[in-house]
Amino acid sequence: MGLLNRLFGNTPKEEKTMTKLNIGIILGSTRQGRVSPQVGEWVKGIADKRGDANYEIVDIADFNLPFLGTTDGTEPGIAAWNEKLASLDGFVFVVQEYNHSITGALKNALDFAREAWNDKAAGIVSYGSTGGARAAEHLRGILGELKVADVRTHPTLSLFTDFENGSVFKPAELHLTNVTAMLDEVIKWSGALKTIR
Repeated sequence: MGLLNRLFGNTPKEEKTMTKLNIGIILGSTRQGRVSPQVGEWVKGIADKRGDANYEIVDIADFNLPFLGTTDGTEPGIAAWNEKLASLDGFVFVVQEYNHSITGALKNALDFAREAWNDKAAGIVSYGSTGGARAAEHLRGILGELKVADVRTHPTLSLFTDFENGSVFKPAELHLTNVTAMLDEVIKWSGALKTIR
């Protein structure tokens, strides 16, 4: 019953006073001119107002990860990446669609860790010509293999209506409701899954 109580908010009083969860907002692109930092900061701004967790931007580009299979695994960025993921209780992925899937940089980063992903929750915020929906669906399959529970609510942003000239992020007001609902689910599931790690 403990897990069900945590999932649906029926937690004992002492558990509600536990330390805040740590949620990483992972930027899924590393290319020059990317717009993921704008989207990530927007999500973080919404999240920070909630006060229910510690939210931080986690930029894959900061870790200088080599391509998997081209290294002996001793580069400092690999260890730093795994340490950062291990310190987090849940994730929000900012995902852009490339050729109907996620970026190579994000797939590479996902593959450079294993246990650090396990038994955690994740939300997805995607963007692209069709809202990045196909990339998000590909990501869900990968997250399942990594034992990450992805939540159902999924904000989708359109390159045509939420970005001016394809480069300046100007989200429609309606997305706030979906981001809030997604964060609600990430927090519930992250808290529940923390109890089994």
